[in-house]
Amino acid sequence: MYSKKKMLIKIVSDKHQIKSIENLAFQIWHEHYTPIIGKAQVDYMLTKFQSSKAIIEQINNEVLYFLAELDNRPIGYMSVEIKEQELFLSKFYLLSNKRGNGYGRNMIKFIDQLSIEKNLNKISLTVNRNNTDSILIYEQLGFIKCGTVTTDIGNSFVMDDYKMEKRL
Repeated sequence: MYSKKKMLIKIVSDKHQIKSIENLAFQIWHEHYTPIIGKAQVDYMLTKFQSSKAIIEQINNEVLYFLAELDNRPIGYMSVEIKEQELFLSKFYLLSNKRGNGYGRNMIKFIDQLSIEKNLNKISLTVNRNNTDSILIYEQLGFIKCGTVTTDIGNSFVMDDYKMEKRL
């Protein structure tokens, strides 16, 4: 557990926390991603990757989920997995009304520390190429673009991303 500015980061371990993540995902994704990729793809991706069922399946496959809380209320979440010699930051989301207050930076500090504890010297992530606000934030947090990745996710949808890395 990590705390700063009354924010706690907890490893997700029960169905109540998983439901909180599903609810956060619905709110954040519809607000942030609909203008970037459209409602149909947002709905598809929420069902495929961010439903309670999908999250449980990911956790069962050794993906670690973390819930960020402020005053016992969920404000964001992250998920990571170890891939070869790096920590892959698969999901990193924060409610829009909590951005700009240092919470996202603290969440990344938590991930940095987790990487160090796991003896990994690199964090990688993928981010939609049109998600310019997030790309700028990641760059400010020490990530650099190192390539592009296009992934077919089914139902005629693709994820058209930059791969970004941060060396520790």
